[in-house]
Amino acid sequence: MLARAAADIAPGMTVNLGIGLPTQVLAHLDPALPVCVHSENGIVGAGPVSPAGTEDRTLIDSGGAYLSRLPGTSFCDSSVSFAIVRSGRLDLTLLGAFQVAANGDLANWRIPGKLAPGVGGAIELAQKARRVGVIMTHVDRAGAPKIVEACTLPLTARGHVGRIYTDLAVIDVTPAGLALVELSEDASVADVLTATAAPLSVPEGPLPRF
Repeated sequence: MLARAAADIAPGMTVNLGIGLPTQVLAHLDPALPVCVHSENGIVGAGPVSPAGTEDRTLIDSGGAYLSRLPGTSFCDSSVSFAIVRSGRLDLTLLGAFQVAANGDLANWRIPGKLAPGVGGAIELAQKARRVGVIMTHVDRAGAPKIVEACTLPLTARGHVGRIYTDLAVIDVTPAGLALVELSEDASVADVLTATAAPLSVPEGPLPRF
């Protein structure tokens, strides 16, 4: 699913990769692809994760991974970094999630009863990026669906998720509801429907696979 999400990153985009699974998308991007990777802790134009033994311990992304530099990599403070976010200059942000609702609501910052340091940058990213994608497993560790009709966890943003990438499928959030777009190599339509706790439109005919 990481490689599939990376395939939607087009030349010329400015992209933010959220903490967790999304930061791993960087490993699936061609270093020669002309995209600008933004990290909200103040890196603009980040390069790939540094191989073990070559890390610059002063250069990390928002999730703590050691990044490399590219020609043109820039550094800024948090106020400038979030000004980039708030002014709508991000073409795409990819975020993790605990739940995504059928209308594109996102819950990804707190599970009640568990310690959470705060909503963090996701609240800005999810509302201000031109496109919002979510990368997550289709169900949680207990087997409960993470794609639901309405979120039951505290919301990060309302109605901003446009595409969901899971280990089973690619699903779009449309004005008419959720639409199945692609299947993973090992999943069936029945698998996806069983693991999704919201109405899901399935097109006729064979679906593309990733």
